[in-house]
Amino acid sequence: MHLALTVVAAVCALLALAGAAYFGLCIWAARRFLAKNKTSGGFAPPVSLLKSLKGLDPHMYEAFRSHCLQDYGEFELLFGVSDPNDPALELVARLQREFPQRAVRVVACPTSLGLNGKVSTLAQMLPQARYEHILINDSDIVASPDYLRRVMSEFAGEDVGMVTTLYRGLAGKTLPSKIEALGLSTDFMGGVLVAREMEGGVRFALGATIATTKSVLREIGGLEALVDHLGDDYELGARTAAAGYKVELADAVVETALPDYTWGEFWAHQMRWARNVKDRRRTQYFGLVVTFSLAWGILAVLAAPGAWWTWAALTIVAFFRISAAVAVGRGVLDDPSVLRDLWLLPLRDFAALAVWLASFVGNEIEWRGLKFRVRDGKLEQV
Repeated sequence: MHLALTVVAAVCALLALAGAAYFGLCIWAARRFLAKNKTSGGFAPPVSLLKSLKGLDPHMYEAFRSHCLQDYGEFELLFGVSDPNDPALELVARLQREFPQRAVRVVACPTSLGLNGKVSTLAQMLPQARYEHILINDSDIVASPDYLRRVMSEFAGEDVGMVTTLYRGLAGKTLPSKIEALGLSTDFMGGVLVAREMEGGVRFALGATIATTKSVLREIGGLEALVDHLGDDYELGARTAAAGYKVELADAVVETALPDYTWGEFWAHQMRWARNVKDRRRTQYFGLVVTFSLAWGILAVLAAPGAWWTWAALTIVAFFRISAAVAVGRGVLDDPSVLRDLWLLPLRDFAALAVWLASFVGNEIEWRGLKFRVRDGKLEQV
């Protein structure tokens, strides 16, 4: 029994140290990103902003309003809805009254083209967009006034086919909401920054910002090809990169509001993400094992509390985990909640480890109150 516990402690300590190395990479990648030349002007083509609406989100009007306050030349803001009685339309009408000088339009998208309602709506909106350059983001995204300038100026680069951005989560009042926001700011976005430094660079997009052109979309098969896909943002970036274009990470950070999750809602959301990654990105999925570093360090100590090397491993990983959280969460994302919620990092790592282990079994997810299976990135309704 003692030998078995020692072996368990050794394995956990090694995983913890591997996690320390990973978070060391996150710190390095964060510094590299901050050293990037800031792009606040230059190329500024007319652009159509597309937002798919379904129901109300926290801080939704603030998000809409931030797009009308952009310090940018020519752009339009299109809202697509499948339901003519969607409550979000009242906020759009309010926006039109407050900003009559802005080109704000509603596009009716009554046809269901597939199981991903958002992509179905976007595919019906696209022909109504006036401009060649388009930008798709979620309905709850709050952006700074220089957001469009920073994103669109990236297209001045040679062979750039898509631009995406980092984002931070504005947590709700519940503990699960705060844990998800902390995870976004301290490990998920750190992974994005590390991917930027790898050979080939970023080969995906994030739903917080997907900027591209109609020509690129036609070349990669259009939005219609993704109406049954779960991870449409990942697919758009991956297909753009596969077509030979660069996917750039702009030096802009946006904010998304997280709901007041219950533990059940948190679990369903995290499981949906984990099983989608397992289905489409196996290497990344198994690589996640090192990101639960504090959990491994604590388990090593619990398995062999009398061994000095378990405490050493825990100390080392705690230093790198916290340092990376500050470097990415505060240094890059400027997330004011990170320092306040640092004490939740062990709970975040244990929760993420539990989701990762549970996601091994099965391929069912829950999304918008319905159950689906995920196969080859596509949704199948249960």
